[in-house]
Amino acid sequence: MLYRKMEKTGDELSILGFGCMRLPTKGIGIDEERAIRQIRYAVDHGVNYLDTALIYPGSEQLLGRALADGYREKVKLATKLPHMLVKSREDMDRMLDLQLKTLKTDHIDYYLIHSLTSSEGWRKMNDLGVAGFLDAAKADGRIVNAGFSSHCGVEAFKEIADGYDWDFCQIQYNYLDEMNQAGTEGLMYAASKGLGVVVMEPLRGGYLARNPPAEVQAVWDEADVKRTPAEWALRWVWNHPGVTVVLSGMNDERHIEENIQIAGEAHPNSLTEKELAIVSRAAEAYRSLNRVGCTGCRYCMPCTAGVNIPGCFEAYNSGGGTLSAKVMYQLRIGGKMDGSEPAYASLCRNCGKCVRVCPQHLPIPEHLAEVAKEYETVGARLIGGVTEYALRLMRWNTLRKA
Repeated sequence: MLYRKMEKTGDELSILGFGCMRLPTKGIGIDEERAIRQIRYAVDHGVNYLDTALIYPGSEQLLGRALADGYREKVKLATKLPHMLVKSREDMDRMLDLQLKTLKTDHIDYYLIHSLTSSEGWRKMNDLGVAGFLDAAKADGRIVNAGFSSHCGVEAFKEIADGYDWDFCQIQYNYLDEMNQAGTEGLMYAASKGLGVVVMEPLRGGYLARNPPAEVQAVWDEADVKRTPAEWALRWVWNHPGVTVVLSGMNDERHIEENIQIAGEAHPNSLTEKELAIVSRAAEAYRSLNRVGCTGCRYCMPCTAGVNIPGCFEAYNSGGGTLSAKVMYQLRIGGKMDGSEPAYASLCRNCGKCVRVCPQHLPIPEHLAEVAKEYETVGARLIGGVTEYALRLMRWNTLRKA
């Protein structure tokens, strides 16, 4: 296992982190025996960064049991404060104290404000006193390091990064998302400020690890060194010196073994120019199969009608119209996670300003109409409403337990 230093904390962290959102299931819940066995296997083989969250069903409870028998002392534990459930400064303390109890520990090594998707979400937390909360929790030892996870664009990301003396951040990053969300620019900005960078979704939820389309496989076949699609994706992220830890939601023993093996060899700047060119061509091959050829460059933003154009296209391209994709579209684009204004595709006024500045010369209003037709049906809006209600119920239940 290779390790990289978190600059502000001095911790030597395994470049492979264990993401505990997609644990193995049995029936309608987590397969606890198998999940604990997997987590401990990873720790025994060098993984020392474990990531969970309050809103991952059953994850913190499972991890509290998995880290018994001396395993807690072997790892750095990361969990998150769900800002979408926070309504007051008191909520923050109550949720953190509940998490400490659930995880059976007296401190959280790496504590994040969870899934900030816009500037509005950060400003809400700031107004509620999150800086004072983090300062107090660090002072009394309940948390050691403070960070945030982000799914917002680069400008909002920079605003958040500048808004507090963070120790680290967590971003979605892979070879298809160089310009989506924080992207490479956000990664470099965070690194320039001395923030450690934890990467989530290096495989885009498993999409980049599956058997690739023929057009993509043809590109991989040209490489001198043969690698699996997952290895190409992971090595590409680890090739960036500014990345500290890459999270993988591992729930299969074969994947855990493969990832640990790769993490013992993936040094920064170890891919050759030819290999980097091959990854770029594979990315282009994937994009050529997208329903919309958006690269996420954000030249179209801000939209005068309030549409999150790249966010809509990201959901449309990566989700494939699945139920989970429609739920995330309603939550993120609909502003239900952070109280921001809805940025639906259907808000497009067909003014044409975005078309004139798009480097890909995309007929953006036409594509937005396609997104709205698929993701803004009555059923999709109903699902979004039910999910929003479920978040409120989760908040009530969480505070009741606290």
